Amino acid sequence: MEYSHEDGELVNQPIGYWTWAANKTLTAYVRGRLAAIGITQPQWWVLHQALHSENGVTREEVISSHQANLDVGAGMAPDLDLLVERMLLVSDADGRLHITDEGRALHQHAAETQQASRRQVHAGVPDEEYLITLKVLQRMIRNAGGDVSPD
Repeated sequence: MEYSHEDGELVNQPIGYWTWAANKTLTAYVRGRLAAIGITQPQWWVLHQALHSENGVTREEVISSHQANLDVGAGMAPDLDLLVERMLLVSDADGRLHITDEGRALHQHAAETQQASRRQVHAGVPDEEYLITLKVLQRMIRNAGGDVSPD
């Protein structure tokens, strides 16, 4: 693998730039792959949440649970509306959203797309290196006063 700088220079590169570049590149990659099958990343999150909810979900529950996901939060309302319009989710008498059979099929296709994307992005990156990378990033976040506790 060819890197941007020699090790002596790379070690002095700003982590903020490289985490931003990684986020920008990987988010565009994942969102592009999902768009190719007719779904946005936030819509994928909603379908996933609805699929795994025994009693369906409310709009408020969906929005609240995704407040931290790439800053989408309340901006998910249009995605929810589109999922209902496309009959991928249906609302019951109590206003709870449930995934339809068509929604399940799209969710499955999206899950397969996400798995393929992960394989592509992780190619040549052993799990041990990936784990170290995440732990180092979490340590740096804590060092900067951030919170890495699970939601």
